[in-house]
Amino acid sequence: MRYEPRYGQGDGRGEGNPGVPAAVGSPRRDDRWVGKWDGRWDGHSAPPVAYDVARGRPRSVLAALALAGCGALLAAGCSPPGGEAARPGGSPPGTASPGGGSPGSSGSPSPSAPPAKGAVTVTGEVAKGLESPWGVAALPGGDLLVASRDMGTISRVRAGTGAVTPIGEVPGVMRGGEGGLLGLALSPTFASDRLVYVYFTTESDNRIARLRYDDQRSAGQQLGAPDTVFRGIPKGLVHNGGRLAFGPDKMLYVGTGETGETGLAQDKKSLGGKILRMTPDGEPVHGNPEADSVVYSYGHRNVQGLTWDEDKRLWAAEFGQNTWDELNLIEPGVNYGWPEAEGKAGRPGFRDPVAVWKTGDASPSGIAWAQGSIWMAGLKGERLWRIPLAGTTPVAEPEAFLQGRYGRLRTVVPLGGDALLLVTSETDGRGSPEGGDDRILTLTVR
Repeated sequence: MRYEPRYGQGDGRGEGNPGVPAAVGSPRRDDRWVGKWDGRWDGHSAPPVAYDVARGRPRSVLAALALAGCGALLAAGCSPPGGEAARPGGSPPGTASPGGGSPGSSGSPSPSAPPAKGAVTVTGEVAKGLESPWGVAALPGGDLLVASRDMGTISRVRAGTGAVTPIGEVPGVMRGGEGGLLGLALSPTFASDRLVYVYFTTESDNRIARLRYDDQRSAGQQLGAPDTVFRGIPKGLVHNGGRLAFGPDKMLYVGTGETGETGLAQDKKSLGGKILRMTPDGEPVHGNPEADSVVYSYGHRNVQGLTWDEDKRLWAAEFGQNTWDELNLIEPGVNYGWPEAEGKAGRPGFRDPVAVWKTGDASPSGIAWAQGSIWMAGLKGERLWRIPLAGTTPVAEPEAFLQGRYGRLRTVVPLGGDALLLVTSETDGRGSPEGGDDRILTLTVR
């Protein structure tokens, strides 16, 4: 197996310490799917969907994806995997506190607040055998585009069959440490312009480019020449950030890291340790805190998760150092504290996070909004976290699901309604890959 070295300042924790090989007879992942099923499914007496062992995928879920066009999947009723969800291990009381210090917070849950207890059902497997998957984007019609961090390639996953076909390589990708081909997003006008946006590491920086996707060309040759949209984001062996997302305003938001150079996070002239907001052409947006700057918020360590809730509020997940990982409500011009503050420091001039986790329980990467909650993938924590919210106020402690069952978790993609995609990250150099890793799973949640 391949372990990613730990570099940088501080503890060099990056995306979590190297894992250890799973013990023989480990109950997680493949043992439960092929040839070794013991009659139980996450504590239940039967699996939630029929499973086709010969084909290695559920009979119904992929067809549902294709028919729904990455909309809502067929729901399968099920209580939380393994019974009641776990509470944040090792976290003190109050890890999720009302409002997180954010303006506009409500001290009491609204009538539309989600239930305190949620549930997750793994309804199927869209793809397996992926190499270091990172960014994922859903195409019209239900197929997926998946970026491989270490290969520097983008592949298309067919919703109907799970077949994985390379569409092309992104030129100039520099692999190493936590760098490579990272975030992936479709243009807001993809139906007409066919543009795919990527965030990647080069020899000199992290940058954003867009490539035209032509699926009428031969497999492996379907990406046009890259058009660099934005360059000059600091690079490192750790803390490269990398998440891309187009917001409700159709502007491009970017999570960056401070590359282990902690001072960059507080330097508003640096692009490291920031959330950036720019036009699709890479220009500063009217309404940014400074008219000539793409910097939207600062004081971040390593942002790999971005999502919006139903009221169009921006949320971000980021790695802490030795103590606290964070979920933050993002507002323009706000200083989120790193490296002067980590977790809920309560210090003037810094915004406290809405929720925190011990670093061994999370190491958060991708996040998504669904069913009134933020859903957060944990790398070192090897679990999916649910943070139920009424407005900006947590209504209960975060819940953990799927703990240790699929290894490191990288990306969460909302499909609409109660459906999510979950991407594993066992082949990223810090996991313990087993046969079939890495995978994209379909979930229903509440």
